[in-house]
Amino acid sequence: MKSKFLSVLLAIAATLTFSATAQTGTAATPSSAAASTPSAPSSAPATTPVPAGPGKVGTINIQDAIFACNEGRRDMDALQKKYEPKQTELKGQNDELEALKKQLDTQGPKLNEEAAATLRKQIEGKQKTFDRAVQDAQEEVGGQQQEIASRILSKMAPVIVKYSQDNGFTMIIDTSKPWPQSPVLWWNPDAVDITKNVIETYNVQSGVPAPAAPASGTKPAARAPATTPTAPKPTTPKPSEPPK
Repeated sequence: MKSKFLSVLLAIAATLTFSATAQTGTAATPSSAAASTPSAPSSAPATTPVPAGPGKVGTINIQDAIFACNEGRRDMDALQKKYEPKQTELKGQNDELEALKKQLDTQGPKLNEEAAATLRKQIEGKQKTFDRAVQDAQEEVGGQQQEIASRILSKMAPVIVKYSQDNGFTMIIDTSKPWPQSPVLWWNPDAVDITKNVIETYNVQSGVPAPAAPASGTKPAARAPATTPTAPKPTTPKPSEPPK
């Protein structure tokens, strides 16, 4: 499930981080060049600009990169375990609420008006309490997810920039969303996607070991409580079909 907060956060954080990195990498060049290179004589002929060659464009699924790297997996597993008690609590409230609704459906016609009204009022009260609890949990988990994504991205952005520069890319496009949510109509992941390479490079740089594999015969823990926003599950980007 890809939350709105994550998309907005990544768009803003990536823009700010990449811009800052690019400015840092290029700011020293003009001044140092001016200091070391003598000025050309005023009579020297103007240099004819050399046309730039075709740009090399790459793609990356930022959500995959963040949540599939060792650090992202570790932190999301920890977040899941932290909110397991809340998940159990909300499940209990929901089960109680569903039982009352079922009771009203089956016994409602047999109850007198006062008893039916009392039961409906009880359901309404518990429904409001449950809805507030779910909303509070969503906001709390969402804030934790934002913190994880922002923290990892701030450290991963320079890795993406360096990898792109070292491999001759002139542009990297985020493909976390499929077309038409994304302006990218089609791409070939096998040819231009750098997500896996960035994850591997970042894992080495971060020094965070891969989380232990789940024991044989047991299911891996869910990324987030079922009654609260699930953590974005990394998915391999696939070429989007162009409009017909």
